[in-house]
Amino acid sequence: MNVKTEAERQQLQAIGRIVADVLQRMGASLQPGMTTAELDQLGQQWLSEAGARSAPKLAYNFPGATCISVNEAVAHGIPGALKLQPGDLVNIDVSAEKNGFFADTGASFCVTPVSPARQRLCQAGQEILAAAIQVARAGLPLNGIGKVIQAEARARGYSVIRNLGSHGVGRALHEDPEFIAPYDNRKDRRKLRAGTVITIEPFISTGAESVYEAKDGWTLCTAKRFDTVQYEHSLIITETEPLILTQLSPPGILSPPGSSATSTD
Repeated sequence: MNVKTEAERQQLQAIGRIVADVLQRMGASLQPGMTTAELDQLGQQWLSEAGARSAPKLAYNFPGATCISVNEAVAHGIPGALKLQPGDLVNIDVSAEKNGFFADTGASFCVTPVSPARQRLCQAGQEILAAAIQVARAGLPLNGIGKVIQAEARARGYSVIRNLGSHGVGRALHEDPEFIAPYDNRKDRRKLRAGTVITIEPFISTGAESVYEAKDGWTLCTAKRFDTVQYEHSLIITETEPLILTQLSPPGILSPPGSSATSTD
């Protein structure tokens, strides 16, 4: 989507605030013994109360209101009977539609107690997303986003999941520009344009470089020996700093390493 009017910007900001709020509330609700279905039910309730509809359900008939992925399951996890355990790494992805506008956000959380290694990985994921956002400006190469993600991950001793990328959003959950690579793809000659709405969502891992689809036909996983986190914002490209749609006040990335959600600068 390319934003052309103030009314469009306001609608995108409205749905962006909704999904950001639901994500933060779901993260704060994590407790050992809770099932992922129970967590998803909370997300569904809060989306409905805000007048929003689950985008995965709407667009793909996904069997859940939100995607909840635990440990080696890193994306598109189906909410169900799985009970959360102390120390689990939980990715929550919340995307929704209201009045024909879509926004998409996500974050990885740890159920307390948090291991030092997972806490460091969560912090790295937040920092890498923040660095990538800084190069998302009109006129710059779209590939610059992936170039920064790859470089920042390597500098910290981590890998990126290469077959999961960022994407356009706004009037649909997934739209042009399609697949924004999380690595230096020199064949990608596209440029960022003012008004374009995209997500940035690097998946940062302790060694995995790809995911595979589980037998349920939805969940994307790595080998069990790897940990992977994802942090995601939807944003509007401008001539200067992008307008982050899924950022609550005070400014920060939704990213608690523990079970109580916090924002960090």
